[in-house]
Amino acid sequence: MAVVRDLRVLLRFGNFRRLLAVRLLSQCADGVYQVALATYVVFSPEKQTSAGAIASAMAVLLLPYSLVGPFAGVLLDRWRRRQVFLYGNLLRALLASVTAVLMISHVPDWLFYVSALCVTAVNRFVLAGLSAALPRVVDGERLVMANSLSPTAGTLAAVAGGGLAFVVRLVVADSDAAVVLLGCALYLSAALASLAMAADLLGPDRDLVQPRLTSALRGTARGLSAGLRHLAEPKRREAAWALGSISLMRFSYGALTVMVLMLCRYAWSSDPDDGLALLGLAVGVSGVGFFVAAVVTPSAAGRLGPARWIVVCSAAAAVLVLALMLPFTQVTTFIAAFVLGLVTQGAKIATDTIVQSSVQDGFRGRIFSLYDVLFNVAFVGAAAVAALMLPPDGRSAALVVTVAVIYAAIAATMARFERRQVSHQ
Repeated sequence: MAVVRDLRVLLRFGNFRRLLAVRLLSQCADGVYQVALATYVVFSPEKQTSAGAIASAMAVLLLPYSLVGPFAGVLLDRWRRRQVFLYGNLLRALLASVTAVLMISHVPDWLFYVSALCVTAVNRFVLAGLSAALPRVVDGERLVMANSLSPTAGTLAAVAGGGLAFVVRLVVADSDAAVVLLGCALYLSAALASLAMAADLLGPDRDLVQPRLTSALRGTARGLSAGLRHLAEPKRREAAWALGSISLMRFSYGALTVMVLMLCRYAWSSDPDDGLALLGLAVGVSGVGFFVAAVVTPSAAGRLGPARWIVVCSAAAAVLVLALMLPFTQVTTFIAAFVLGLVTQGAKIATDTIVQSSVQDGFRGRIFSLYDVLFNVAFVGAAAVAALMLPPDGRSAALVVTVAVIYAAIAATMARFERRQVSHQ
């Protein structure tokens, strides 16, 4: 396979292997920690979980990526990146151990969430640093290949970490705190792995750093504002519409995710462990949908065009969400999880393509930062709306119909935009 061949080429670079080891261990720990957090909030026998608690957990997991992300690079360009990996992972191990202690202590929920928020905030610096360090460990000819394979490998490591957390929770130790401690061990391993690289190997070059931090932060804010203005230009309307569409699709996916969590916890099983197993199955099925989207989208978007592929994905979701979710049965819901994984990821790939092709190169980084903010804030907002609409057992026909209407509106709006574009050509 071409992917295996490319990976073999990259692994010949010793420092790439070392950086990849840090990524794999770090993101595997992320997967373990995030599943531990989710299961503690949703599936702890002693907790009567509400949709509001789930929304709070999602905010803790995702908002730091959105709020810290655009500004993380400013600080990363001032600190030695190897040291970010070393001290960042050590700090996360310490903070995660605090989370484990809070899980077994009788403390207010807000204190637990503050601890988890600190862990996920540090995570943004580590992930951004891993991407920024890649040009220092491979040559220019293979940089595109490394940018493609390294984050993909990290995502797979996070999924593997999540799977490991499920196994530990269900088979080895019926304790979320024990799962968090496994994450701590992996964070420590990532910190130790970073010591295999020289402290100055990964940069940054000191002569390229802006002298004043406040100027750099203001420059980042101005850059994001310039990115918004660039996106508002007539030539960029397709990108703007695509970003709006994927944000609404992410909102819909988030709302249904909270509903499935509540169904697994209360409607389909009275045993938290059985509910956790059902959730693991739903996540796995949705992941298969993401994989299938990666396989079929290039050819489908190539034939139809990326914007029309978004129309197809959202229209299919509008119809199938009603047909599959309203019965509130396990089988139909798992089929819906596959469909939603496919259409959401398919639309995201199409949106990425539209943004990359229609936005000028000098603005792409800023637009993708805005994209990241929209994507995660939409998911958190959906969790908050679902918390207001869902009954205790998760069965809400009103939420399903609302989401189906949103998908239909996306399909109709994008189709109308495409017709106008064709008529103006």
